[in-house]
Amino acid sequence: MRGLDAFQNIPELRRRLLFTFFMLLVCRIGIHIPVPGVNGKVLAEIFSQARGTLLGLFDMFTGGGLYRLSVFALGVMPYISVAIIMELLTAVVPKLEELKKEGELGRRKITQYTRYGTVLLAFFQGFGISFGLETMRGPTGALVVMNPGWSFRLLTALTLCAGTVFLMWVGEQITQKGIGEGISLIIFAGIVARIPAAVINTVRLVRSGELNLIFLIVLLVFMFLLVAFIVYMEGAQRRIPIQYAKQIRGRRMYGGQATHLPIKLNTSGVIPPIFASSVLMFPATIANFYQSPFMKKVAAFFSPSNIIYIILYVALIIFFAYFYTAIIFNPMDVAENLRKFGGYIPGIRPGKKTAEYIDRILSRLTFWGGLYLSFVCVVPIFLIRKFNVPFYFGGTALLIVVGVAMDTLQRIESHLIMRRYDALMGGTRIRGRKYI
Repeated sequence: MRGLDAFQNIPELRRRLLFTFFMLLVCRIGIHIPVPGVNGKVLAEIFSQARGTLLGLFDMFTGGGLYRLSVFALGVMPYISVAIIMELLTAVVPKLEELKKEGELGRRKITQYTRYGTVLLAFFQGFGISFGLETMRGPTGALVVMNPGWSFRLLTALTLCAGTVFLMWVGEQITQKGIGEGISLIIFAGIVARIPAAVINTVRLVRSGELNLIFLIVLLVFMFLLVAFIVYMEGAQRRIPIQYAKQIRGRRMYGGQATHLPIKLNTSGVIPPIFASSVLMFPATIANFYQSPFMKKVAAFFSPSNIIYIILYVALIIFFAYFYTAIIFNPMDVAENLRKFGGYIPGIRPGKKTAEYIDRILSRLTFWGGLYLSFVCVVPIFLIRKFNVPFYFGGTALLIVVGVAMDTLQRIESHLIMRRYDALMGGTRIRGRKYI
């Protein structure tokens, strides 16, 4: 009760939480507003046959918006795609690299470029979707688009682009005025919104006898252990000791303190599974639109039930873990910053040797982080295929849900600690990180 009283006495935190909830509610309402001129029933029949393809993956990130072809059908995926592209370009374009090093002003400029890129990409994708919809037919031969033509294409492209821009604005507003990272919370809400339907479907299967109750209990226990494992691994990090040299300025002595450089086990986050899934699902997505015998063999080869698919999936996750980590974490820059501020790793010479030491530790951590991501993503595939689990509970979706939940809880805790309301946590802090 003391924690509840403390929470009620923090008006700023209450306003932030209510604002976040309201904005996410607006996003969920928009999911149910369809784009004009589309036969929703025929489109639903097509999506029911497109499970395990890129359409299913994108529909998960849009929270069902693509399945209904709502005004938010593209979701925040164009923004995320452009943000990743800008991150990659920063490593190879000197001008962008200089902007990144300029601090807040440079970050705002890069964010502005990202917004412009999002508008262009969303409009281009909207046109592509409109063209594709005009060629689609349902299993019975019915057309998805009732009145095809340039009017439909332009209207669809503008509608989908406007929906993405609105979601981008909502995400930025949540980040500034709410709690947590807005774009991540929008994706989080879309994934979590499917849980009630999955629970209802599971209860129905248990009542009808199609799912054994004992097996369901074992599955729930396993899910709990898997979530606990993800929480532990997402917080795991290696602490490299850092010592700062003493400096005498006038009559005062500065520096001399000891600290540490934290390096997360999973530096790349959820990006490797997303990239790996997109690469492997692309052939199956193309094969889904062509019913030739050869394309059917291609679709079967890239089916998750195929052992070759699983091997390629694990290999691509590890590869993208190394690739994306190399993009966002530069050991040479870290070593140079340490040298400028008089810091060094005990027993390691400053400069190139320090960078090599950090890179060696980062490489080992990235390998184990890639194996961890592979395990979390492969186990659901195995259980779904071998034991016919009736709902999706793991993989990329679970990584996103757990990661966003941990980040949001830590931000809430920060607001509480700033106002000395530790009582809400029962006298303990949220341990978001473990050390290895």
